[in-house]
Amino acid sequence: MPTVILGGGIIGSAIAYYLSETHPPGDIHIIESSTALFSSASGYAAGFLAKDWFSPDVASLGELSFGLHERLAIEYGGVERWGYMKGMALSYDATIKRGSGSQGDEWMDRGGSRAEMASRSTLGSEMGAPAWLTVRSGVEVERISDVDTAQVDPLRLCRFLMDTAVSRGVQLHHPARATSLVTDSGTLTGVKMVDLVSQEESTLPCTHLVICAGAWTSRVFEDLFPSAQVSIPVSQLTGYSLVLRSLRHTLEHEQQTYGGRCHAIFTENPFSCGFSPEIFSRQGGEIYIAGLNDPDMPLPGLAEESRNLIDRDELRRLKAVSTQLMGRLVDEDAGVTDVNMDDLEVLREGLCFRPVTHRGTPVVCRVDDDFLGDGLKTDGHGGIFVASGHGPWGISLSLGTGRVVADMVEGVRPRADVKSQIFVIFEVRDPILQGSITCADF
Repeated sequence: MPTVILGGGIIGSAIAYYLSETHPPGDIHIIESSTALFSSASGYAAGFLAKDWFSPDVASLGELSFGLHERLAIEYGGVERWGYMKGMALSYDATIKRGSGSQGDEWMDRGGSRAEMASRSTLGSEMGAPAWLTVRSGVEVERISDVDTAQVDPLRLCRFLMDTAVSRGVQLHHPARATSLVTDSGTLTGVKMVDLVSQEESTLPCTHLVICAGAWTSRVFEDLFPSAQVSIPVSQLTGYSLVLRSLRHTLEHEQQTYGGRCHAIFTENPFSCGFSPEIFSRQGGEIYIAGLNDPDMPLPGLAEESRNLIDRDELRRLKAVSTQLMGRLVDEDAGVTDVNMDDLEVLREGLCFRPVTHRGTPVVCRVDDDFLGDGLKTDGHGGIFVASGHGPWGISLSLGTGRVVADMVEGVRPRADVKSQIFVIFEVRDPILQGSITCADF
């Protein structure tokens, strides 16, 4: 059952990880176009995990994935190896309307806060903010969850998943690109690939093809299936981020003051800055901040080209808000409310492209042969699969998605109820087709 996975980010790595548990060495191949692995959202995300912050369509997948994160961390020492930490979530100024009935990721379109998707029953009590957060007079900090949330360093988790899969015999090809399909009497038998360094071409046997190329998923699908009657409704949302270190958040604070627990801070347009920053403390005394998005930035050819697109003015804007939220207040008792950036050090600047859908829920499915075009078909045990569009929840939903897609490839019942995701409405290319087309049920 040869399987080719297009995309070596966290979704592709998770799929390969679970498939490699039962498949023989050499049976699974990953094709990744970037020279540097995890150059986009997989390596530059916050790494926040939640169990029940999802709409009903994604609830089962979210619960499965959260449990798999915890199990993996226990089994393989995730605390030490990829910074797995349980934590608590707080709202900054308590204006966020949690449980307001948002479907999917509507909050993202409005520039609101992800905390709107928190558990419908809040804890409703004030608590002390972490020392690294600057809380001005009149600002409220409210606890919204201290169970069923956690934190990882996504880059370290990605490396673990990929390294483990490769150690089991998964073949990683990068930088490389799938150029076309190979068929025998109209049935998929392989994928042609070009090495982007040597320009050498080769063919990989393939009965199962999984497309999980993040924000590039729809582009990859269109290149390989130019006559398909549908297109994959995944686009990109560009986001800036910073990784900081604060003199008020040391390893001693992390271990002794907070007992090895992390904090997730959700704000909504503080200081009328025009966006809703999200801040996360991570293992090793790091603090991650994001939330400044650019929905109009075009997608580059390769993820590693993202750094060339950074707008320095936008980064300065994010740094200025970081100063307001985490800089040390100067003599507040004397009525001085200026902040000082001197105790914040920038460790990394980031720009990445998150894959999003109009529905706000991911595409996780097998595509019917009838929609692939040119009479292409897969044999009775094969198929074309898509896993993308997770928006800001790619890390949180990664392991569950990997497990479910592995189940689909193996032809067994998925371990999460993803029927509402499997019936994904595709964009119809053929004007003769009327109504909506849905992909195959499982």
